[in-house]
Amino acid sequence: MEATPRMRSAFPMTPARSPDSRARRFEQQSSSSSSKQPLPQIPTLSAAPSTASTDPLIPENYIDAPSQRLYAVALWTAIWAWHIYDFSRLQEEDEQSLWLCLKFLFVDGLFLYGLPSLRIPWLSWSTGTMTLIFLGHALIDFMFAFRVSIPIGAGLTVLARSVWGAYEIALNERNVNRESIVFNDTLILGRQVVNILPEGSAILNPKRDSFCLDATRTEIRLPIVINATNPIGMEILRIDLETQANETLSISKSQIKQMHKDASRLLSYSEDINEPKTLFFPVKKPGLYVLAKVVDESNLEVSRKKLAHTVVVPCPKAAILPSPSDMCSGELSNVELLVTGTPPMKVKYRKMVNQATQDATFESIQPEDLVSPLIKQDHGALAIPNRVDVSWAKTRDVRVPLSESLTTPGKWVYAIDEVTDGFGNSIRYSDRDQDSQSKHPTKAAHLHQVITVHNRPSVHMQGCSAQHPLKVAKGRVADLPLQYRISHDGELSSAAHHIEYLFSPQDSMPGTGEHAAAPSQKKVSLKDPKQALQIKEPGLYTITGISTDFCAGEVLEPASCSLLNPPEPDFAMSNEPMFDKCAGNPIGLRVDLDLVGTPPFEIKVRTHKRGVNHHRMETYKASGLRYQMSFEPNVDGHWTYEFVEISDAVYKKVPIKGKVLSQDVKPAASAKFASRDLLETCIDEKAHFDLTLFGEAPFTVEWELVHGGRRLRNTQNNITSRLTSLETVPLTSGGDYTLALVSVTDGMGCKEFLDDEAKISVRQQKPKVGFGLINGHRTAQTLEGQAVELPLRISAGERPWTVKYTDTNGIEKTIRASDPNDNVLVEAEGTYELTGLSDSLCPGVVDEAARKFEVSWVARPEWRIAPQDIKEKQGSTIIKNDVCEGDEDAIELLFKGAPPYQMSYVQTVKLDHGVAAPKTQDIRAAINVAPMRMDTSQAGTYDYKFIKLGDVNYDHSSKHFTPASVRQRVHARPTAAFADPGRTYGFCSVESEGEEVIPVTLHGQPPFELEVEIKHFGSVRPELVTYHDIITNTHNIRIPHSRLHLGKSAVSLRRVSDSRGCSRSLDSSAPRVQISVHDAPAITPLETSEDFCVGDRINFGLSGVAPFNVFYTFDGAARKAAVSSGNTFRRLAEKPGVFVVTGLQDSASNCRAATQLTKRIHGMPSVRVSKGKDAYIDIHEGSEAEILFEFGGVPPFEFTYIRTSNTEKGGKKGVVLDMKTAVSEDYSMKIAASEGGTYEVVAIKDAHCAYTKPGVRVPDKKERNKRLTY
Repeated sequence: MEATPRMRSAFPMTPARSPDSRARRFEQQSSSSSSKQPLPQIPTLSAAPSTASTDPLIPENYIDAPSQRLYAVALWTAIWAWHIYDFSRLQEEDEQSLWLCLKFLFVDGLFLYGLPSLRIPWLSWSTGTMTLIFLGHALIDFMFAFRVSIPIGAGLTVLARSVWGAYEIALNERNVNRESIVFNDTLILGRQVVNILPEGSAILNPKRDSFCLDATRTEIRLPIVINATNPIGMEILRIDLETQANETLSISKSQIKQMHKDASRLLSYSEDINEPKTLFFPVKKPGLYVLAKVVDESNLEVSRKKLAHTVVVPCPKAAILPSPSDMCSGELSNVELLVTGTPPMKVKYRKMVNQATQDATFESIQPEDLVSPLIKQDHGALAIPNRVDVSWAKTRDVRVPLSESLTTPGKWVYAIDEVTDGFGNSIRYSDRDQDSQSKHPTKAAHLHQVITVHNRPSVHMQGCSAQHPLKVAKGRVADLPLQYRISHDGELSSAAHHIEYLFSPQDSMPGTGEHAAAPSQKKVSLKDPKQALQIKEPGLYTITGISTDFCAGEVLEPASCSLLNPPEPDFAMSNEPMFDKCAGNPIGLRVDLDLVGTPPFEIKVRTHKRGVNHHRMETYKASGLRYQMSFEPNVDGHWTYEFVEISDAVYKKVPIKGKVLSQDVKPAASAKFASRDLLETCIDEKAHFDLTLFGEAPFTVEWELVHGGRRLRNTQNNITSRLTSLETVPLTSGGDYTLALVSVTDGMGCKEFLDDEAKISVRQQKPKVGFGLINGHRTAQTLEGQAVELPLRISAGERPWTVKYTDTNGIEKTIRASDPNDNVLVEAEGTYELTGLSDSLCPGVVDEAARKFEVSWVARPEWRIAPQDIKEKQGSTIIKNDVCEGDEDAIELLFKGAPPYQMSYVQTVKLDHGVAAPKTQDIRAAINVAPMRMDTSQAGTYDYKFIKLGDVNYDHSSKHFTPASVRQRVHARPTAAFADPGRTYGFCSVESEGEEVIPVTLHGQPPFELEVEIKHFGSVRPELVTYHDIITNTHNIRIPHSRLHLGKSAVSLRRVSDSRGCSRSLDSSAPRVQISVHDAPAITPLETSEDFCVGDRINFGLSGVAPFNVFYTFDGAARKAAVSSGNTFRRLAEKPGVFVVTGLQDSASNCRAATQLTKRIHGMPSVRVSKGKDAYIDIHEGSEAEILFEFGGVPPFEFTYIRTSNTEKGGKKGVVLDMKTAVSEDYSMKIAASEGGTYEVVAIKDAHCAYTKPGVRVPDKKERNKRLTY
């Protein structure tokens, strides 16, 4: 195997271990030294046995030696990564130190002492070397586990002290080297340099224009007016209207240059930098836009004048929500407009009914729970709140219902013309947009809705009812006799019909002929009315519903039909020979048949004489259930009479088996019915028949009552009259009955069989009446004064029917109904109740579930004013709370009725100054609540008289509407001003007499309340002082001593209010006055905290005339320190202790001001200002810069920072202008700075009180563990 080529800097080649490697090396050396001399002969020696193998444990043909070394180093690196991870966790759990130390000693030992066993080249060290390496690892493990620090920092500190020797005065009045106390100078890093620049201005959208975006307006150009500046960068803050998320849009210098180029095309553009210019910035997203930052060419931030926020919203849109295009007459249209935009919105639309067009408008469209500033004030005058809340500007979807009764069949069209949102953005839909929907319905907005109004179908049974059933043979089908009809124009629709019906099997029906307790519900669909509905099972069928693909219809009476499977024809027979009365010989055979089935019957009999080869087939027809036939052959012999087959009205040619009579043929009393006409009777009544008898009395008559295949035999004895009457039992089942005469016996004992019979038809049901449904209910609403037809539903019985009902006054009335679906015409509002029904034969019953019908009038529209908007009432006039001039106010009008509503009112006003003409206004409300904005533009008394009201059902009616008025008083706002603006007033913080006062002049209705703003120079936040109960129009202001600060302060009037509750916020640019506060010598701690750390500088501000003498105690020893110049007393906290300032004396006064300022010194956190770097920022006068402080340690943190005058880079350090102390509960803090200078931290304190700044001794552990207390 050839060796791999290697660079000079690479590791040497792995020593070869093959058995002949030494021989090869010897040959190579020999050949290099003398290639021409022959090699001497070396005697062959026997190989000594190997005592230990030097080859790697893992053969190199599997893993070569460099790779094995790489894997071993990687394993060692992983073990030490594990070490470092566990040691990092040891910062919080130091009780695990011993366990971790022992664990990693074991792991290191296992790795180091196990490595030689692998025999990896260059890693197979001797035992001594391995022990030294293990001891080094153990030392490092011990130092890490028990956190033994290496004193590197102490050595560097000694070196720094010998080189620089920086000393400061400590609390014991001796010079100390601060670096010897605080040696880590990285704990406080960074400075913030703030430069104040001259004023420029930039305004976003000064004209307060409104903007919107949609598919055709994909870009909006926002106007930005700049004055006296040439910006090179801008930032616009965009707040998303939906998510409230902030987004900063940065405008680069090149973009601004292009904006100047585009604006230069306007005539108003000027090249003069001091002239106002309007630039336009394009935006493509909706949101609230705020001009957040403008930087001029000097890299300075330009002042931004804040007006109302600029809101870019999605353009409003309106669509008609998809609704069924096919509806039925009498239904509600249920059309909904989906209006999308910023509320409140307005929509104009058109309605066309069979080419008749009507225009309408919906106003004040908004969600009922939304409180939007656009309702009570103009969108251009929106104030800037402290916290931006844009939820009210989000696009809202509001559904506006258009529900009206579709009374006219035909084509109804709703079309949207225009939509406007709360900002005034208006979208008008042209005819082209309407046509676009028709051509591309999936792409265009749903701008119009076409509804085809269909008539309703109806159905009833024809030729079949419960009294007249269909009779069909078993196993065969029959067509249900349905008759269709259309409600209005009588045209029969060719559309599919869907029939629903109830079915009760015949064996489950009660005796009354009605449905079983649980009939089955079925539904079938017929392609067209010509298709028959086939039925097969016997039972009662009742139609319960009919509908087409578009409309549910109405089921008329009769709606029921019975299907019967009569029993198959059969008979029982008895026979009797016929004898000659004189000779007594048989002359024939008389056969009586008791038939079962449906008359008429046909019986075929085969007659045959013995000894004759042919036979005769005769047919006998029986019209009833009993039949008597006589066989009187005219030839002597033995005759056989065989019954072959029988047919009835339903079954044909049913074979007869086993019924044969025979006779050797070798001649009384009777009875008959007086009338054989069909007798009709009511259910549960008895039937009577007259009977005529012939023969010798007394008679005995046998007769049978046959119904449903069952026979009831009766006998009437001892009849002495030739004319008698037969009476049946009460007939409890409806249907057909047969009264058949069986026999008669005369007084001589002669009995004759009879075949005469009579028919009885029993009504299946009693007539029943009930009110029908109108749109699924037994209630009806109609406009006041209109008549209503109440539908009647009469089942069973024969027309005409007599119907009785009581009206709303309880008076009973009677009508004659000639149709089972007749109507009752009523005009009064109330409840109508059915009381009785009868037809020409039977009395009927009233359906209890449909006995009553309620008729009510649609309520006329009503209105009222929300109770919270009413102060008091004076007759028909409502007094509303007084408001101040310019305040936005509104009242809520609450409506009741059917929207939309139309209302008109007349506004008159009596102004305090001037006159105004009355004007009439209209209000259209799409929902039941509508706000009405009150006019408060000028002071005076306003009257609003409401004169008209209407809704979708009723126009305005002066008879039903009572005018009402709303009155409101609008007061003028008060004003206030300084009597001598611009003057400077002097104050003393010690003296109580002789102080100056500041006169103020007020206008309005006393007493007044005045709010004064005091802005101290050097302070970011102003102080506010409020003066109450000022009873005159002139007042002298006295500033409280607690609000006086040393130096100069500016006093301005901020707000004034009077007894009427009106107030006026005064402009910040109004004239103001100055105050100058002087004080005796005083010492003030520049840090508010009383706790300090070792190494901190304790700073005090001195007021008075330098030089000063400061008296204090430290460690129980009284000391005095001289401050020859400046107004700051500073000492270095050298060690822990209690430092107390007891007094101060300046050069202008011998008075020593006694104080008791105590400072406790603890022992060191870290702080980074501006990410630990020197940061530079330029701001305009009145603007603010944010200074970021980031802390290390345990919160809470208290830190002191100073502001010094700015100097050139590398120049002399600036003068300290201010020193302040702040507290942070978090690991970072931002402070706003409005004054120029260099800001840097000089002290830091955390919960364990440890401070860092080079030169202070580190406190002991006891003081370091003390926590801050507040």
